[in-house]
Amino acid sequence: MAEGGRTASIWDTFSHTPGRVRGSDNGDVSVDHYHRYREDVALMAELGLGAYRFSVSWPRVQPGGRGRPNPAGLGFYSRLVDELLGHGVKPVLTLYHWDLPQELEDDGGWGNRDTAARFADFASLVSRRLADRVPVWTTLNEPWCSAFLGYASGVHAPGRTEPETALRAAHHLLLAHGLGARALRAELPATAQIAISLNLTEARPVTNHPAHVDAARRIDALQNRFFLDPLLRGRYPDDLLRDTAGVSGWQFVRPGDAEVISAPLDLLGVNYYHPVVVAAPADGELPGNAAVANDGHGTTDHSPWVGSEHVMFIRQEAPHTAMGWPIDPSSLYRLLVRVHREYGPIPIVITESGAAFDDRLDSSGAAQDPRRVEYMREHLAAAHQAISAGVDLRGYFVWSLLDNFEWAHGYSKRFGIVYVDFPSQRRVVKASGRWYQRVIASGEIPGPAA
Repeated sequence: MAEGGRTASIWDTFSHTPGRVRGSDNGDVSVDHYHRYREDVALMAELGLGAYRFSVSWPRVQPGGRGRPNPAGLGFYSRLVDELLGHGVKPVLTLYHWDLPQELEDDGGWGNRDTAARFADFASLVSRRLADRVPVWTTLNEPWCSAFLGYASGVHAPGRTEPETALRAAHHLLLAHGLGARALRAELPATAQIAISLNLTEARPVTNHPAHVDAARRIDALQNRFFLDPLLRGRYPDDLLRDTAGVSGWQFVRPGDAEVISAPLDLLGVNYYHPVVVAAPADGELPGNAAVANDGHGTTDHSPWVGSEHVMFIRQEAPHTAMGWPIDPSSLYRLLVRVHREYGPIPIVITESGAAFDDRLDSSGAAQDPRRVEYMREHLAAAHQAISAGVDLRGYFVWSLLDNFEWAHGYSKRFGIVYVDFPSQRRVVKASGRWYQRVIASGEIPGPAA
């Protein structure tokens, strides 16, 4: 959407490239939140939501990724924040949710170290306008996806398949977080909180055979510890460097980078959807019922698992969502407890958790989604169990409020607790949304349906 002075992002380019997005969908209009934000905020207030996690479009605020801010772009987010505050909903802002200005990609994208510096400038521009009204600032959403789906497997924008560039991109994203956090500290009041949201998973070996255990270690290093260790321990894991030595010598890491990346965080955002079960293709026998599955990140001839492309993903014997992801709330509990025990008592917020199902409106115009209700009940219970185990869990955000443009899946996957009829833009609260409304009002998680 070019209205209001916004220029193209890498996702505009990607989604308008034939064959990149299912159904040739694009995000030009999506749910039209740009024009319907007042209606949507009123809906949030009706449901009783205490906070709204939204993302700022970089090319809307700073067209081209450099230079002066766009007053119309900043004006939109200022009005959105005021609308939220006027309805008693806390604004929780994410600076980067994958929409890199296309001009920066043309100059190398996240493979270019300078992009991290450009992000810090962007963070300053936004914080100067909104520092007085936004209490929580998230630098990046899911840098693993930006780096490895965008630059290794190519299933996300910008669609490149360059394993070494993916490693550089991941480091530069972490550097961007550190530089961005520094820029935010210079503008924000002392009471503001700075966070980053990581998509973490539990990687389990299919059996305890040493080869399968090593496969799980490799996936854990690439998805979890690649980001947790430099952020919270100030260094990359030694085994990650060994696993990827055949791809890169890591010369892109410069003296002083670790100190920038590991600056103190106020909150750690955890995006959780499902665990993975993995196996080594050789030296370890598979159980007779083991079936090789997709890794959960789309089909491609190129792997996102740089340096560990040989690892196999095993289909789990569990209910699955429309994304093909296994439903395992106990894994959320174990993941939260692990992060708490291994990385210290850092405050955590579940910044995404949810499920896609094939939702439809029935003959009465209602959207019944009992499987999502059960998913939410079980995962909220797992979160409560983690709190009981000592995890400093401060919040839980359902993904998502509205059905929306789900990246390479286009409009084929519905995660929302509110149904969106895309042609008319009509919103219909699903049964899960009404269930969540009751949970918020009562402060209690009802038991399973009889």
